[in-house]
Amino acid sequence: MTKQDQGVVYALLRSDFESFLHRCFRMLNPGAAYLPNWHIKAIARQLERIQNGETNRLIINMPPRYLKSLTVSVILPAFLLGHNPRMKIFGVSYSNDLSAKHAADFRAIVRSDWYRKVFPSMQVARVADSDVFTTKRGFRRSTSVSATLTGLGGDMIILDDPQKPVDAQSDTLRNSLNQWFTNTLLSRLDNKATGVIILVMQRVHLHDLTGFLVDNSSDWTVLSLPAIAEIDERVEIGEGEYHARRVGEALHPRYETISTLEKLRTQMGSAIFSAQYQQSPVPDGGAMIKREWLRYYDRLPERGYRTKLIHSWDTAAKVGTQNDWSVCTTWLLVDNFFYLIDVIRGRYEYPQLRAMAITLAQRDQPLKVLIEDTSTGVALAQELRQSGIYTVKPVPVERDKLGRLFVHQAKFEGGLVLFPRKAPFLAQLETELLTFPQGKHDDQVDSLSQALSYKGGFDTTYSWA
Repeated sequence: MTKQDQGVVYALLRSDFESFLHRCFRMLNPGAAYLPNWHIKAIARQLERIQNGETNRLIINMPPRYLKSLTVSVILPAFLLGHNPRMKIFGVSYSNDLSAKHAADFRAIVRSDWYRKVFPSMQVARVADSDVFTTKRGFRRSTSVSATLTGLGGDMIILDDPQKPVDAQSDTLRNSLNQWFTNTLLSRLDNKATGVIILVMQRVHLHDLTGFLVDNSSDWTVLSLPAIAEIDERVEIGEGEYHARRVGEALHPRYETISTLEKLRTQMGSAIFSAQYQQSPVPDGGAMIKREWLRYYDRLPERGYRTKLIHSWDTAAKVGTQNDWSVCTTWLLVDNFFYLIDVIRGRYEYPQLRAMAITLAQRDQPLKVLIEDTSTGVALAQELRQSGIYTVKPVPVERDKLGRLFVHQAKFEGGLVLFPRKAPFLAQLETELLTFPQGKHDDQVDSLSQALSYKGGFDTTYSWA
């Protein structure tokens, strides 16, 4: 490489954060493959807004192992101090070991030959333990949550994974962290109006630090990127540039595919996966329906004269990826017990919806096909009858969504509702049920509530036989 070419490269590293990130990654992970992806651009864009003074309160919620810590806690301070060696930056993590790891990676970058050529004005004056001080009296200092910060002040605080997932399940430890942030950490900014705080974490609890901050202030910019997209969204990846992410897409398919993520969901359980990978924590024990009430079966009872098989349809009013899902749950009723057999869930155009309903009814021969008597459901019920399916029963909507599930709490608590233990749809269903009514979707819950209200004449709640 000629001297002129080197100058061009150094100028690029100096001006473009993503290029600088790539160079740092290669140095810190020799031999490892760097897999560029739009989510890295999304992080870089928000950090650019921090550098430009467009925002000074930023939360980044992402799954583990997607470069968020390396990017924000290690590489960003090196980049900012390269431009302004007078900056005072604190890196804070839940443990001394994690803080020390970030500090060691930072030191390796700023002491490297290539870094000193990219940022010749940024010179290290001294290193004390995990702290690096510049000749311009700036620094990057490392500390841990709840450590003594008396007498210390700075321009930027980077709080990275402030609490272990297991500790976040303790009300005492969780509240202690939230109070420490409010009473101690905020006071460490030299200028409360312009000082920057960046929180980088995976969600670990409904009332973790992210939840606490967002619930109590509107000042925070939040970049939340679930492992599997639950809605269509446009994510900013540059000034005036956006990535169109579609529902159901993996965050970084070259790194973790949908298949890999679904296996993780099964291995971890729906609650942990929903929090740490989907950034959507489930309330403690469930909201309206408690986790301890859930029951499972390994073998479905055989159909006989005492059993009843029903379909319960909750149809979306509109189609399109931004709208609700259409859901059909299939149930076997045995005495007072409800055995869930299957869940069909999709965003269907009406012809697809009609074809799906007819196909399922012809396959299962249900005693009743329950369809909510509103909007699309009215047309669907009429067309099913016209196709020869006379077991259709339109169901009037007599309560709001909360009321419809509320009346069935006793069924869950009494162990009368059973789910198939190893069903592929189970994790998503549990997440929606346990987060209701605070979750992002409620279509499966609506179908479930409708089914639980039917017992063919031997239930006193409703009887649509």
